[in-house]
Amino acid sequence: MNPRLLEAVAGAKSVAVITGAGMSRESGIPTFRGEDGLWNNYRAEDLATPEAFHKDPLLVWQWYDWRRQIVCNAKPHAGHFAIADMETCFTEFLLITQNVDGLHIQAGSRKLIEIHGSIRRARCTRCEWRGELPDVGLESLPLHCKKCDALARPDVLWFGESYDEGLLSRAAEFLHASDLVWIVGSSGMVSVPVFLADIAARSGATLVDVNPEEAAFSHLCDITVRGTAGKDLPRIWNTVRPSTGV
Repeated sequence: MNPRLLEAVAGAKSVAVITGAGMSRESGIPTFRGEDGLWNNYRAEDLATPEAFHKDPLLVWQWYDWRRQIVCNAKPHAGHFAIADMETCFTEFLLITQNVDGLHIQAGSRKLIEIHGSIRRARCTRCEWRGELPDVGLESLPLHCKKCDALARPDVLWFGESYDEGLLSRAAEFLHASDLVWIVGSSGMVSVPVFLADIAARSGATLVDVNPEEAAFSHLCDITVRGTAGKDLPRIWNTVRPSTGV
């Protein structure tokens, strides 16, 4: 047991968790970048863009429908459930996830921000409509808005698009007041987790890095655990978990 981590957990009142693709990988979900992103000779980087959708919405929807079936067949692992349990132990808690698979919600997390959106939802390209998608494959593609019949798109952040400023502001505001921040399964290749970790570090939070390898934000962290989200995070959490929840 790490005495510093035990002390940080025991004294924490406001706790945040930032998660990345490493969480999803242990549930059998590929990263969809690099070799994992190759589908019918197309790279993920060539399909997950506004330009690709404008050029061929059917092709992009077919790829996302294929991805969504992989996601819908996946299950949360012990790390997802450990984070959901953390939520029950602190009055102030926020999960900030890069993942679009919805597994955190499936595991029971409710206080969360999906900063990259969700592959389980669609949104209209014209109006404000958003809708949940079924777990089965879509029969008619490309998808159209159920409200105004305009073309709909996956409710995810694409390469070249800006983050939702409202969501980022909410995350940053919470991190400014956090005592303890866990960063789990994120390499830091995406700049936003590094930006968020820096906010927490500058605000005086204790940062815990739980990753198999060193990440771009590791130098900001106070406590380092070289391990995985699915196996090591639950073990660590069980040793430092407060005896009573909120």
